[in-house]
Amino acid sequence: MVYDGIIIGLIVGLIRAGFRNGLAALSQLRIRGGWIFPVLLVLQFCLFFLKDKVKFIADYNGYMFMVVYAVGLYVLFLNRKEKGFWWIFVGVALNFLVMLVNGGKMPVSLEAASVLDPVYSEMLKNGTVVSKHILLTDSTRLPFLGDIIPLTSPYPRSQVISIGDVIMNVGIFIYLNYVMVAHKLRASFVETK
Repeated sequence: MVYDGIIIGLIVGLIRAGFRNGLAALSQLRIRGGWIFPVLLVLQFCLFFLKDKVKFIADYNGYMFMVVYAVGLYVLFLNRKEKGFWWIFVGVALNFLVMLVNGGKMPVSLEAASVLDPVYSEMLKNGTVVSKHILLTDSTRLPFLGDIIPLTSPYPRSQVISIGDVIMNVGIFIYLNYVMVAHKLRASFVETK
């Protein structure tokens, strides 16, 4: 879902700021500890692909994801003064919280998952952990923070998201648009001098 917020934020920002100003603004982005995000992304992919091959990773996969989230929250906190970053922080923190209290796994509503490939729903029902996801049940803690919101047509792709995902994407949208439009305003100001 993060990719959706980035893509929508970029498209709207480029339209509002103009293509040239928008790209110039993006080329000048400076996020404190920003180099950590790609490292965390690679680490998540590694955890996903190795969980079935390495017993240690399979046994502690949820806890490893919690460490990734904690480091990500730290980087977001470092950038809290940036426009939109508090929204991103809160969204990620809500996802972290629900995963933390549910053994490092994100609970997914079976009803909401009905918009996805039936194989995914079957895996959830059979108790097969799908990456960092588990079936939302009566024993799930903080179920309202799990993946309970189905997205389907006319949305471009079917997926199930959480309240935290929505809040995080609002923050991403705010941040990207602020950066691009602010650059356009600065460029306009310099041109008028």
